[in-house]
Amino acid sequence: MENQKNQAGNSASTADTTPKVTGVGGIFFYSDNLKETKEWYVKNLGLEITEWGSSSFESRNINKPDVINTLEWCPFKKESDHFAPSKKEFMINYRVQNLEGLLEKFKENGVTILDDVATYDFGKFVHIMDAEGNKIELWEPVE
Repeated sequence: MENQKNQAGNSASTADTTPKVTGVGGIFFYSDNLKETKEWYVKNLGLEITEWGSSSFESRNINKPDVINTLEWCPFKKESDHFAPSKKEFMINYRVQNLEGLLEKFKENGVTILDDVATYDFGKFVHIMDAEGNKIELWEPVE
């Protein structure tokens, strides 16, 4: 029993690197009239639209209270192919940890991986398709 407590205590003190989703990083959807849609959200819901046409929502990381997380909100022109090959009207971006581990799991499970990992100053991205044909963006932020 003591050995189990020590093992549990040791594992709790190490960083969790399980390949998994840790939160929502963004919500994206198509709009028939991009300008009017953005104006409606500004006027009625008080969103502040950035120069990139999106809005950011900030929150604290519960496990690291000094870290601020963001959730991006952004409509796209209906004619955009940003969500292709999905035929859906939306795309969700999930924050993840251990993106490389997730990619290995996807390969084992036959998940469609749409592109190679793209690396930027603010993190790594890759796109996959779920079982319903929804394009999903995965983002491993730089911590």
